[in-house]
Formats: sequence, C-alpha cells, structure tokens
Amino acid sequence: MSLERPHNQRFPLASRALLLLYVIVPLGLGRWPVAGRMKSSPVPRSRDIERQAGYLQPEHCAPPPPRLRPPGEMWFVRDGCGVACGLITWLLVLYAEFVVVFVMLLPARSVAYSLVNGALFNTLAFLALASHFRAMCTDPGAVPKGNATKEFIESLQLKPGQVVYKCPKCCSIKPERAHHCSVCKRCIRKMDHHCPWVNNCVGENNQKYFVLFTMYIALISFHALFMAALHFVFCFEEDWSKCSTFSPPSTVILLILLCFEGLLFLIFTAVMFGTQVHSICTDETGIEQLKKEEKTWVKKSRWMNMKMVFGHPFSIAWLSPFTTPDHGKADAYQYVV
Repeated sequence: MSLERPHNQRFPLASRALLLLYVIVPLGLGRWPVAGRMKSSPVPRSRDIERQAGYLQPEHCAPPPPRLRPPGEMWFVRDGCGVACGLITWLLVLYAEFVVVFVMLLPARSVAYSLVNGALFNTLAFLALASHFRAMCTDPGAVPKGNATKEFIESLQLKPGQVVYKCPKCCSIKPERAHHCSVCKRCIRKMDHHCPWVNNCVGENNQKYFVLFTMYIALISFHALFMAALHFVFCFEEDWSKCSTFSPPSTVILLILLCFEGLLFLIFTAVMFGTQVHSICTDETGIEQLKKEEKTWVKKSRWMNMKMVFGHPFSIAWLSPFTTPDHGKADAYQYVV
C-alpha cells in the first residue's frame, strides 16, 4: 500500500502559509528589501554619490594632511608611464627639429627659403613644447584632498535637502562635473580625460594649453611633411651628394623616418584638436559624453564656451601658452558642493 498522500493533501493551506512565512520573514529582515527600502539600490552609483548627509560618514575621513606643496609650486604627476611618454614627445619634436634644420635647410640652396621656413618651423616647435610644458605642469583643477570631514561639512552650511557629493577614493567633497582620476589620485573639476602624453589630466585649468599643444604639433607635422616632399623632389632632380651634408642613404633614412613621424602625429593631433574644440563648443567633456550624463548646468553659446577656456575677450593671447585665461565678463562655472 502506498504511503504517499494525494497532492492536494500533502500540506494543508494553513501549513503552507506558515511555512512560507517561516522561510521568508527571517530573510526579509536580513538582505531582502522591505517597506521603505524598495527603491534603494544595493550597489553604489557610477559617480559614487551620497544624496543624504547622513550617508557621508565624515567620521571615516581623516583630516587632510598638512600641505606639502607650497602655493604657486609647480604641479607634477609622479607617474612612470606618463613621464616616459612626455619625454618621448620632447625627443620626437627635437628629432624633427634636427632633420629639418641640418638635413633639409642646411646647406641652404636658397637663403630666403631656409630663413623663412627655419624661422616658421622653429617658432611653431617652440610654441608646441611650451604648450606641452604648461599642460603638464599646470594644476588641471584638483579638488582639495580629504576635505570630507565633519568640520568642513558643517562649515558649508548646507540647506535642508541640498545634495552633496563625496568621493570615497580621495575622501573629498566632489563638486558637480568633477570626476576622480585614478592616475592623479584626485578629483578633477571638469575633467575631460587623462592624457599620458602630457602626463596630466585635461581639466578646467589646463584645457587651453592642451588644445594649443595639439594644434601646434599638427602644424609642425604638416610643415615638416611639406618640406620633406620638396626636398625629395630637389634631391631627385639634382645630385644626392649636393642636397645634404649627410650621405645619400643616411639622408633617405632620416627623411623617411621624419615623414612617418609627421604623418602619424598629424593625423593623431588633428583628430584630437577637432574633438577638443567640439567638446568645448558643446560644453560637454569626454567623460560626460562617454557616460551620457544628463546636462544639469546652464547652457551657454558656443562663443561663450570658447571664452570660458581661452579667456575673455578674444585676442592674440588665445594662441599663447604663456598667458593664463582671463574670464573677464564670462561667468565662471558655479559648482555645487
């Protein structure tokens, strides 16, 4: 005789209800969402934001260490890869300088040709290196590190319901449109991206110098390719031994390497220059475009956005890496902290 009971008689309705409560209630008190917490997310948001002051946990943040870098001291990121890339950039520009001057312009087949092209190329190369130095050694807009302390939060005098942002990585109150850089180990205001070729982040304070660097590198690359093409034509029409102080095989190798370098950097920097100008005109950084973040800031005209980066009003100083942008009548960004 089978001891198995019919399916509908195994567990009476009351018993099944009690069993269900016995299993679910203890779990619900632990991990499962309960009333009032259904809309909360168990995982952190992409920007690591905390929308209530109670969750800031300032007691977990130690007071900021004493300022080791005096005001006005040069900003420099101690990253091995970035330092190597920056050094390679300078060496490549100096190589182009050597080939242009000592292979193509000397000895001078035309004094006027050599003087004009030599002065133009050297001026653009100097501005390119100066822009690179300013982009590398200018603070991109770093947020003070470790300021998410109880004392600092109280000093902000936040209004009821005001949203504040905290970065758990550098323990700082993060302004709007700021993002954390894992290489610089700081939150950077209006961060576009971290560029290893300048060993720095491209942010609010040094974007002008980075744009100038890409522009001048593209210009000297195009100028070097143009002169190399003319030099090849001249050497084919004349005797190779008369077109350079170096031997013909050495001249050909040096020119081919210069053409390869110039073409590669012309394409790369021209594209980068275009994307940076587009980013400035649309007032949307590369990270914001990548993350498709919603625009909550005040929309400005494209011309005003250009003034925010290069300075107000428009002048020849826009092309100089030695002048700091003067916003003048252009309203600076107001960040929420």
